[in-house]
Amino acid sequence: MPKILRSNELKDYLFLIIGSLIIALSVVLFFLPNNFTTGGTPGMAILLHHLTGLSISTLVIVINAPLLIWGAKYIGKRFAVKTIVTILFMSLFIKFFGQIFIDLAITQNILLASLFGGVFMGIGVGLIIKGNSSAGGSTIIAIVAKKTSNIKPANVILIIDMLIIICSIFIFKDVEKALWSIISIYATSKAIDIILTGTLTTKVIHITTDNAEELSAAIFDNLEEKGTILRGEGLKNKEEKKVIFLVMDIKKIPRLKEIIEQTDDQAFLLVMEASEILGRGH
Repeated sequence: MPKILRSNELKDYLFLIIGSLIIALSVVLFFLPNNFTTGGTPGMAILLHHLTGLSISTLVIVINAPLLIWGAKYIGKRFAVKTIVTILFMSLFIKFFGQIFIDLAITQNILLASLFGGVFMGIGVGLIIKGNSSAGGSTIIAIVAKKTSNIKPANVILIIDMLIIICSIFIFKDVEKALWSIISIYATSKAIDIILTGTLTTKVIHITTDNAEELSAAIFDNLEEKGTILRGEGLKNKEEKKVIFLVMDIKKIPRLKEIIEQTDDQAFLLVMEASEILGRGH
């Protein structure tokens, strides 16, 4: 095996081990002591733990084993192996930390538990995804659904998470905690986004103007920003349009607005989120 591939594999396994550890901590320190749940495999395991009394570490394996057998041919051998390793580590860490931190809750404030539990869960899941693996459960079902139908994986995961939340209302007999679980799942999704794409402070800028050359020069002279002039046609009258495309730090946007007002007060400005950036893009 080439050295670079071996290095990437080691990095993947490091990510999935650390991610499994963080997920275990979120379950043991935030969700379990406060009797509320989250999405995915950990959420299913927490609910079944309260119904059956079986350990969460055991239930993580019990939930995923049939799903892995069922979905093995769809998720690929390498991904399946890494998912199995992830599930085993997650189960071991939950059992280990459950014995060390027995009956210990970092906080009994349900708001703090839902937010920090969700963030910890998101960091763990994000690292596992970066390791080209998954925590099993709804992810396996989503992959199979994508391979065998036109259903979007995100919709499958959302439906499963909602079913977990609905079930938690009857199991914990507490609607309020179910609502906190929704907040926790949202915190998890945002944490995953940050882990996978980074905390970008840049924005995507589109400026439609009749003075593209003059405005571009003013932007470069004042902000030292490079961009691209796009040419097109108006939708109705087919008149020629020019759009300046930029990616810049959010701190520069107030100054950019001033430059636009001074150069072309008829220009149209659109500011969008930049979820991920790669390369220079000039």
